[in-house]
Amino acid sequence: QVLLVESGGGLVQAGGALRLSCAASGSISRVNGMGWYRQAPGKQRELVAFITSAGSTTYADSVKGRFTISRDNAKNTVYLQMNSLKPEDTAIYYCNANTIVGGSRYNDWGQGTQVTVSS
Repeated sequence: QVLLVESGGGLVQAGGALRLSCAASGSISRVNGMGWYRQAPGKQRELVAFITSAGSTTYADSVKGRFTISRDNAKNTVYLQMNSLKPEDTAIYYCNANTIVGGSRYNDWGQGTQVTVSS
């Protein structure tokens, strides 16, 4: 059983910044890729950023240059630093992690954290 707990969402004005955190816990042998996704009202969930265990990163075009994903492997935690926020960044942000537990592979989601950017 893997538990992903997110924190750091909230309300911010356009141009502001927020930092999201997601910690994975449980009987985890290894955490592989971790990512952040978001879902705005009436829209499909989309990838925001992804980071491999080696630190390679991928970003959605809409956030390149504004968001930075990072991770602390010792803490099984992934972060998303969001700068220059825009109203269109408003969404529920979900953490996702690929883990190995007892020799089996799992893909899990956090509960989501609301990010609201006011204009």
